[in-house]
Amino acid sequence: MAGCTVAVVAFDGINPFLLSVPCAVFGRTPGFNLHVCAAEPGTLRSDAGFDIVCPRGLAGLARAELIVVPGWRDPAEVPPTALLAALRRAHARGAHIVGLCLGAFVLAHAGLLDGRRASTHWHSIADFAARFPEVALDADVLYVDDGSVTTSAGAAAALDCCLHLVRQRSGHAAAVATARMLVTPPHRVGGQAQYVPQTLPGHARGAAMSELLDWLRAHLHEPLPLDTLAARVHMSRRSFTRHFQSQTGLSVGAWLRGERLRRCQQLLEASDHSIEAIAALTGLGSAPQLRSQFKAAFGVSPRTWRQQFRPL
Repeated sequence: MAGCTVAVVAFDGINPFLLSVPCAVFGRTPGFNLHVCAAEPGTLRSDAGFDIVCPRGLAGLARAELIVVPGWRDPAEVPPTALLAALRRAHARGAHIVGLCLGAFVLAHAGLLDGRRASTHWHSIADFAARFPEVALDADVLYVDDGSVTTSAGAAAALDCCLHLVRQRSGHAAAVATARMLVTPPHRVGGQAQYVPQTLPGHARGAAMSELLDWLRAHLHEPLPLDTLAARVHMSRRSFTRHFQSQTGLSVGAWLRGERLRRCQQLLEASDHSIEAIAALTGLGSAPQLRSQFKAAFGVSPRTWRQQFRPL
């Protein structure tokens, strides 16, 4: 059965976790044909001290529809010319190129991010911005999908990014099934701000906020005024909005909008509900309001999304 061919680029000094993420996600999801291709000849040494042997070289990128660069060993090192040239050729013929974590540096060196939005690990944000001022860097998000090029933040965000790509190509159900196998959420909200070292509320406060988020997901159809939410966690309105931002990386309104739109996607894919009914179930207001917000967020109408991702 034909499927999407995925080429994952391995290189000397690679982080084995980052290499394993696309292998685990695309290797476990039906409809994807996974290959690992060496960027350099010979045996590769991981940064954990063990060797990796890849029978395929860069020629394996020639027919791949999706090419993943899982990190890079040193932001200050320009990647091999052969690798950069192979990525440019692949992108020119229409392949989707992905840079996980510091892999964004590789894509930037190849010139694939010029004039585009991108992300990378929060620790290397300043370095990246100084080296590639022509790239519109988003320092907060977990990943950025800019058409034919996608980049992600740090190591764990690589999972979010790869699951997003599964969802994009195979639908919500496939992404959820793979996430369940990996025992990870199919979608996380918020950005890198929640992981950057900072003074955060204590454990008890964090537990209360976590319980609130679970409650909010179960009550998206209801009006959710700030004062009511703050009272549930015994905070003032001002303290609540500040703590919510620090723990999720988003304002309350932005978080709710994202969760409501995600729930809308699920209902479009898995139910026969009308657009009017989905608008009511998700708290997105009227059908016209839902259509407007959905189109702004995903670039397609709810009807088109349902046609693309609804199981046959």
